[in-house]
Amino acid sequence: MRIVIYSYGFSLIELMIVVTIIGILSAMAIPSYQSYARRARFAEVISATQIFKTAVSLALQEGTPLSKLDNGSNGIPPAPKSTKNLASLKVKNGIITATGTELVDAATYILKPNTDGSIWTISGTCLENGYCNA
Repeated sequence: MRIVIYSYGFSLIELMIVVTIIGILSAMAIPSYQSYARRARFAEVISATQIFKTAVSLALQEGTPLSKLDNGSNGIPPAPKSTKNLASLKVKNGIITATGTELVDAATYILKPNTDGSIWTISGTCLENGYCNA
């Protein structure tokens, strides 16, 4: 007489190993995803500055001094309304300062033009957080 024992399914140890592996992978993936999501949200802040960069550059090339380049004057658009990711965007003396909301850690993106508006210097907390490149 022959006894045949069939084993179907997984043992408790095998299931615990799989759950542990999934937990480790999740612990590594979630922070990376959150960082990626913040950088993607901050892209809205960066893109909102483009129209202001163009306006400042054009005004400088037309001979307007930096001291007269503010929101709503000399062809510079008025400050936009805040959005889900953009808290504020201001132009003062030709320097553009965009601030994100808490969704992007209230990071700042500061653009300073040279004398003719052809070269822009990037600064702000977005560099430290890795949301923008210099």
